[in-house]
Amino acid sequence: MKNNPLPRLDTSEELRQTLLPFCRLRLGETWVDPQGRHKVGCLDAADTNGVLDLLDGTRADLAVNDPPYNLVAFEERELADYIHWCKQWAGNAIATLQPDSSFYVWLGADQRNGFQPLPDFIVMMRQTSLRSRSFITMRNQRGYGTQKNWMAVRQELLYYVKGDPDFNIEAEYTDIPKILRGYYKEVGGQLTENGSRGKSENIRAGNVWVDVQQVFYRMEENVSGCYAQKPLKAIERIIKASSPVEGLVTDFFAHSGTTLLASEINQRRCFTADIDPVFCEISIRRLEHYRATGKLGWQNGHAFEKELPALHFAVASPPAAQPEPQLQASLF
Repeated sequence: MKNNPLPRLDTSEELRQTLLPFCRLRLGETWVDPQGRHKVGCLDAADTNGVLDLLDGTRADLAVNDPPYNLVAFEERELADYIHWCKQWAGNAIATLQPDSSFYVWLGADQRNGFQPLPDFIVMMRQTSLRSRSFITMRNQRGYGTQKNWMAVRQELLYYVKGDPDFNIEAEYTDIPKILRGYYKEVGGQLTENGSRGKSENIRAGNVWVDVQQVFYRMEENVSGCYAQKPLKAIERIIKASSPVEGLVTDFFAHSGTTLLASEINQRRCFTADIDPVFCEISIRRLEHYRATGKLGWQNGHAFEKELPALHFAVASPPAAQPEPQLQASLF
């Protein structure tokens, strides 16, 4: 296994400045896939004209977005400003959806700050044309434990719809076998149990996902430098459930390029974007890397190994939050 990871890009401005000369996009520019399937735009998701230029008159079947939960372009915003910004980018995402389409957004709930920004974001979404469909929780395999609170292991995913889109229930089935017996019901004169009445021997994911491993450095799909990278399995599940083959998926916070890669693997088209040229470049390189090698990421290496085979950067620490008493990382 390689041992040459990038430090967190959101805490190392020196590293970001070093990587910028190797990035093919600048703000306002778009990379078009030579195979004609995907686009990567360097733009602000709240910029309506930029989003419209990226879509170029097309409409998406599915929008998947993972915005910074309370950080925008690495700078903290007040909650009201954050929600106003969310209203802008969400409006752009909704406006570029098909009449019958789906909208997913990952969003955090800071338990030390009134569970924001999740509550105010949900209230804001009630002002849109979308209908709420599900509140999904992804249960991380790792978390942060404390002696005075429940371990923090969840990530929140909101699911909304526009019109009446299809939902592929087959995508919801996991590889976890049904083991719970009970819930007896008479069918055709015979007493049956829940395990025998189902369509599958495996359980459905439902709205609590316990079968998805959060990304860490030993996994092939890991893209070092991209903090809080979402698992490929989670994005693939969304894409399979809520978009047709050859359908169009949008993601205006490309980050590590997971939505782009999941679309490529599952025969969807993807128009994605990020305001940061470095994340745009990482997304493009990840797609190219997959096409050339079949690999999902760089594990404990990184996307710029050709230009920077060895890294020596002093990584600035992020502003220290006030921890809960006896907070420590742990495995469950």
